[in-house]
Amino acid sequence: MATITLSDLRHSYMAQPSAPEDYALRQVDLTWEDGGAYALLGPSGCGKSTLLNIISGLLIPSQGRVLFDDRDVTALPTDQRNIAQVFQFPVIYDTMSVYDNLAFPLRNRGVDEARVKARVHEIAEMLDLGDMLRTRAAGLSPDNKQKISMGRGLVREDVNVVMFDEPLTVIDPHLKWQLRSKLKELHQRVRATMIYVTHDQTEALTFADQVVVMDAGEIVQIGTPVELFERPEHVFVGHFIGSPGMNILPCEMRGGAAFFAGSQVPLEGPVSAGEGLMQIGVRPENVSLSNKGLPATLRKVSDIGRHLVLEAMVGDEAVKLIARGDVPPEGSQVHLRFDPSYTRLYRDGHIATTPRGGTP
Repeated sequence: MATITLSDLRHSYMAQPSAPEDYALRQVDLTWEDGGAYALLGPSGCGKSTLLNIISGLLIPSQGRVLFDDRDVTALPTDQRNIAQVFQFPVIYDTMSVYDNLAFPLRNRGVDEARVKARVHEIAEMLDLGDMLRTRAAGLSPDNKQKISMGRGLVREDVNVVMFDEPLTVIDPHLKWQLRSKLKELHQRVRATMIYVTHDQTEALTFADQVVVMDAGEIVQIGTPVELFERPEHVFVGHFIGSPGMNILPCEMRGGAAFFAGSQVPLEGPVSAGEGLMQIGVRPENVSLSNKGLPATLRKVSDIGRHLVLEAMVGDEAVKLIARGDVPPEGSQVHLRFDPSYTRLYRDGHIATTPRGGTP
């Protein structure tokens, strides 16, 4: 395994880029420690596939360096980086048995057959493929084919990193949870450095110890799943992570206090100095119905099983909140309370408040 360092990376698909928007990947400085489980999370077009291709050697960046354990591999081809990749669609040999598919990466490198057998059986057991080893891959279900593809990436013990590029795209929704859980278990057992690329927040947050959130070619926040949910450092992170995402609401500043729809909204703590576009951020989980507070009209009630998602209008602004039990009917006049400990202020998209007494 290896520590992977990305230093001052930028990449453009244009011959002569001249403006920030000409870059698919803007300046990236990042280190992934040996043996960690990481995710690259962001919407389509945010730059995560470009970054993955740079790490794998399919692209040479326009600027910057890629280091594996302080060794500069920026210009090295893929076959000299000692990596394994698992793609969206299973990369396997249908005419081969499960055993031979798993054995192929080892046999291709001249590994002793006794070690091949031991390693294949070890990985097959981890992936619940043990009773299929003599089965031809062509007849298997998509989820089992993807398990084989994962196993081909994990069977080698000498790789620097295993990279997963949207590996559950073709998997039925009811099987995705099983494979996500299996992949997390595999990481805990083999302790390989793993990078998981996805646009699906559930996949990223359930797999990774550290999540890198990207938008428009930039890293907007790096953190644990809890940190990203509890304290988004950028409005994009707050909106992108969570279901529903964070309420991002316009506000005015008067004498250091934030006002939304004409009412003062208590914040988590003091506001840093500066000018710019000011917005309040509060998650639906931290908004509640109250006897007093912001006057609103309850526009929509959605029952999603484990709780209700309410949408209330404060003037022309929609505010979502999570509720349980009985709630007023749609169209009712209600009052909303924002939990001050979790009500953030953002300036030009970036967090501008400091919590009192530490981060809640």
